Amino acid sequence: MATPHRETLRKGTVLPPEDLRELLDLSTFLEQHSQPAALLGPDGEQIPLPVEVYEVLVQVVGAMRKRRAVTIAPVEQCLTTQQAADLLGISRPTLVKLLERGALPCEKPSGSRHRRLLLSDVLDYQERRRAERNDVLNDLVRDAEEDGLYDPPAEDYLQAVREARASRSDEG
Repeated sequence: MATPHRETLRKGTVLPPEDLRELLDLSTFLEQHSQPAALLGPDGEQIPLPVEVYEVLVQVVGAMRKRRAVTIAPVEQCLTTQQAADLLGISRPTLVKLLERGALPCEKPSGSRHRRLLLSDVLDYQERRRAERNDVLNDLVRDAEEDGLYDPPAEDYLQAVREARASRSDEG
């Protein structure tokens, strides 16, 4: 019988270790060194890590340090609608609505009612949404600055502090 950890590995996701001490040591080591390291084999043979592999290692260790599970998948990997929804942090019905609106491309294998999405398309959509949210936030900040909402008179702050102190003393 496979352990839960082994079952998780078969699905491509790795859970962080329960005891984080060694992981924290590795994380500290990676934070102190900005250049890629080398891989040391059990026989003492060394091979330098390519920069891209080193960057993935840094990201994996950072996520696991925060007690997050990690999945590494090829970009051309196909996802189910549930996997894509989980990656985007939305419900599967919401994802299906996005697919029906054409916000995300998907494929239906012949003879199947199930949809499949390319991981690269899901990541592109995620990045587009992030950029859209940042643009909206920047517009809101710019509008607030233009309307002078960040420049209230100092007397307004003093009055708010007085009211807060008075309400605190009334409670006690």
